[in-house]
Amino acid sequence: MKHWLAVIQKAFPALSERELMEIISAGRIRAYPKGSKLTTEGAYETTFYILLDGEVEVTKKFNENEERILKHLSAGDFFGEMAIIHDAPRAATITALTDVEVLEMEREAFVNLLHTNSQLSLAMVREVSRRLRENDEIAIAELRKKAEELSEAYRRLSQQEAARSQFLTTIAHELRTPLMVANGFLQMIRSGRLQGETLQGALDTVARNLQEITALINDILFLQEMELILPEFQPTDLGQVVLDVVETYRPAAQKQGVDLQVNLPVNTVQVHGDPKSLSRALAAVVDNAVKFSPNGGKVEISLFPRESWAEIEVRDSGVGIPPEALPYIFDRFYHLDEVHGHLFRGAGLGLSIARQVLEQHGGEIGVQSEVGRGSTFWLRLKRS
Repeated sequence: MKHWLAVIQKAFPALSERELMEIISAGRIRAYPKGSKLTTEGAYETTFYILLDGEVEVTKKFNENEERILKHLSAGDFFGEMAIIHDAPRAATITALTDVEVLEMEREAFVNLLHTNSQLSLAMVREVSRRLRENDEIAIAELRKKAEELSEAYRRLSQQEAARSQFLTTIAHELRTPLMVANGFLQMIRSGRLQGETLQGALDTVARNLQEITALINDILFLQEMELILPEFQPTDLGQVVLDVVETYRPAAQKQGVDLQVNLPVNTVQVHGDPKSLSRALAAVVDNAVKFSPNGGKVEISLFPRESWAEIEVRDSGVGIPPEALPYIFDRFYHLDEVHGHLFRGAGLGLSIARQVLEQHGGEIGVQSEVGRGSTFWLRLKRS
């Protein structure tokens, strides 16, 4: 029993011994021999598993002829929760690589456990959400690797199809994760079992994830709008554009410990352009600078009037950009998942929006960066 408690606590480290015992009591211990299929992709099954001993392999079909290994699971890992939460078929096949021992829990027991213990259900929602994001990131990394291999061999012939496929995969991931998290916490709130600070924390989490979804949809709509409707240009004060963007992002920067600093010239710097889209382009660059400064630091936004050009410079002291990524960071849907151990999310739309806006204005955008020493982006526009 102590061994089982230790293993299950590895899956849910925040739970007390009493709550761990509730999990054990709600299920049954079973052993399976090597080669057994515990779940089958596409099948409607209703069992939740916690792996107590042994190792299993998670595989998924990507087309009729290819089945790929997504990951291996060992003692302390769990699986099967998504089929119960979404009332959906299994998303992958799980096969025992060794003789295994598992704690099994049927749908009714699993759901009852979540409804009768708010702390336990909150812990499960958090852990399931984390596992979901982790699993999605593994799958997307594998898909991106495959797409890059195909792109290298058939770049000219398959460029349009690859972009469409990457778009659907990335958008599905970026929507699915915050939706799953928000839905999980909403179910907890609706149960009426959360009170005080716990309730407020759940509401904050829902709001934050809905804001992520809204921002992503706005980016997609803005891209479509740029392609269908040409903006109406007018005399635009770039200094005011800079100030407006900085004030918008100052709260988020302060929350992350980033100091936003602004350097503007004494005289007005004017260009012929669309204030809305120019603000959107600069916002994407500033957002990128803040996001890639996970340890705080300084982001400096400066406006320089040149003889025939106006240049906005955004300099940060963040993690920097690897040299191999620099040629691609302005490509649509390209984003960095990890730099120096820091993980980053995103659909890869912001910087591509910035480039498209600058090109529409007859300007240009570029970057200089060094890993560990930060990045400097510049946006150049013709002065009016």
